[in-house]
Amino acid sequence: MSKVLITGIGGAIGVHMLAHIMHNTERDVVGIDSFHHLGYFDRLTEVTGDHQDWLPRLQVIRHDLTAPITSREIEKFGEVDYIINLASLSDVSGSIADPVPFVRNNTEIMLTVLELARELKPKTFLHFSTDEVYGSAPVDSGHKEWDTIMPSNPYSASKAGQEALAIAWWRSFGVPVIITNTMNNFGEMQGATKYPAMIQSKIAKGEKITVHAATDGTIGTRYYIHSRNTADAVLFILRNTDAHLHQPGEIDRPDRYNIVGDAQVDNLELAQTIARLMGKELEYELVDFHSHQPGHDLHYGLNGDKLASLGWKSPATFEESLKKTIKWQKEHPEWLK
Repeated sequence: MSKVLITGIGGAIGVHMLAHIMHNTERDVVGIDSFHHLGYFDRLTEVTGDHQDWLPRLQVIRHDLTAPITSREIEKFGEVDYIINLASLSDVSGSIADPVPFVRNNTEIMLTVLELARELKPKTFLHFSTDEVYGSAPVDSGHKEWDTIMPSNPYSASKAGQEALAIAWWRSFGVPVIITNTMNNFGEMQGATKYPAMIQSKIAKGEKITVHAATDGTIGTRYYIHSRNTADAVLFILRNTDAHLHQPGEIDRPDRYNIVGDAQVDNLELAQTIARLMGKELEYELVDFHSHQPGHDLHYGLNGDKLASLGWKSPATFEESLKKTIKWQKEHPEWLK
């Protein structure tokens, strides 16, 4: 792999993807981001600050992927072996509050990137999707690859639509698609409105934490995974698998892998763990949220057996990763504002 193109490189996951590739390979990286939405250029500044030797290998293109990429821009990329498509708006509440532009944005991004893949002809086009396309999952179990798609809100519907477009381009145009679905990511430089960062910020200020629950008191559960662990799984897939191409006349489908964290926790357990790692007392209240917000699912879950069977395991545990993130954000409080 001589060159990897990452869309959404300024995002909370994209910047960890960049760091992981730089630390663990000698490959060049081309990054695309509009820096208009949830991507921040100072994430890139932060992660490359102590690694000036990375800069000759890094090319950052500022471009809003809702607009087509010109042939002049494409020429700047050079030959690209792998595309990791991370670019998307990814906020459930935001998608419910203003669904139409949200869905249009994610759909237009996908069309632009798929057409870019047709032009660049990479070895693999890895599309990064979410567990939420499957909708709610039973407690203590998870959806397997290719379970029924049943999105609950405009965000997850837009991601399901992106997957459908990727499959169509895989079949109609030979784009070498691999789809990954992953759980709730966290990590250093995450958006301050995301739940783990919000919990840390409120505990540090001595404020009460709101924990969403159902009317019967059931607390929602999630699998959490640090974005560097996610990046490790993506790099593992690119190193150890070749994208399956559609065979004319066959009823087949592209490759899909679930990327799953090692611990399932409910929202209260997450808050309690963060408080314990901070050495603070937790003050919280359970709030009936889901009956008023039916687009928010109570439980999400994925089954990670397929990727594990190939030999992948998270390099760091959930608690190790969370402790490291809390420490870093305490030392960099500007990221919690």
